Amino acid sequence: MASANHSRITEFILLGLSADPYVQALLFVLFLMIYLLTLLGNLLIILVIHTDANLHMPMYFFLGHLSFQDLFYSTVTVPKLLENLLSQRKTISVEACLAQVFFVFATTGIEACLLSVMAYDRYAAICHPLLYGQVMSKQLCERLVWGSWVVAFLDALMNILLALNMDFCEAQTIHHYSCELPSLFPLSCSDVSTNSAMLLCSALLHAIGTCLLIFFSYVRIVSTILSISSTTGRSKAFSTCSSHLTAVILFYGSALLRYLMPTSGSPLELILSIQYSVITPLVNPLIYSWKNKEVKAALRRMMIKYLRCLSTEEI
Repeated sequence: MASANHSRITEFILLGLSADPYVQALLFVLFLMIYLLTLLGNLLIILVIHTDANLHMPMYFFLGHLSFQDLFYSTVTVPKLLENLLSQRKTISVEACLAQVFFVFATTGIEACLLSVMAYDRYAAICHPLLYGQVMSKQLCERLVWGSWVVAFLDALMNILLALNMDFCEAQTIHHYSCELPSLFPLSCSDVSTNSAMLLCSALLHAIGTCLLIFFSYVRIVSTILSISSTTGRSKAFSTCSSHLTAVILFYGSALLRYLMPTSGSPLELILSIQYSVITPLVNPLIYSWKNKEVKAALRRMMIKYLRCLSTEEI
């Protein structure tokens, strides 16, 4: 019977954020602006890091990959959200939903890994400045980035392979604006205990592993900074970490709560999902450009060069 029901279910209904057409129109404009600003901000960070030789350092190498990841992350969910805000039938096929589940899980994992790698980079720079160039070699940086992608995709693959065996019954409504794995469990008429256990283990192991690396890195960083006698030196060392810490708090605070809380379709659940999947990719470029003097200087140099090119063409 389960398999028969499964064969009839070809699509899900995403309830989204509101049923009011006027509110949907306002939300469409809001999220379209957020998405365009996210694309612009992250592409600008990638461009300035790639073109400015002063930013060809491990910290900015990781920041460039984080910006690329945020582009990928936002594109997984926001375009479908925008489509549903304009359409009468807010549907998504089962196959497309499972694909979105996979990429949401993978991009979340990549973000967590990259943030932990960036914490290790700050530890090496502040605690071992004389050996920093040797410790954070180009080969190691590339391996850490590729390792982040491989680990996250393998983690997502294990969960999605189990999800492919789920049978879906008459219930088709997802109380969310996108497909996430916890939202599919209530819709299944098959046993999802194994899926739930795998998701919990993946979330905890991934979160604990990356959080521990961030925690121990910053324990050593704070200890080293406090041992600096100069107030100016301490302030400068803390400023190099403030952007990263802000990004870590924004991402981990909302993502962990979302994946560990029961699925209910509550407003809090939707807010947390919007925070880490929509807002975080938008604010990361702002955090790193606003608080980082080197990035701001590189952006100014790029703008001056661009304006000079325009004036030369006009002449």
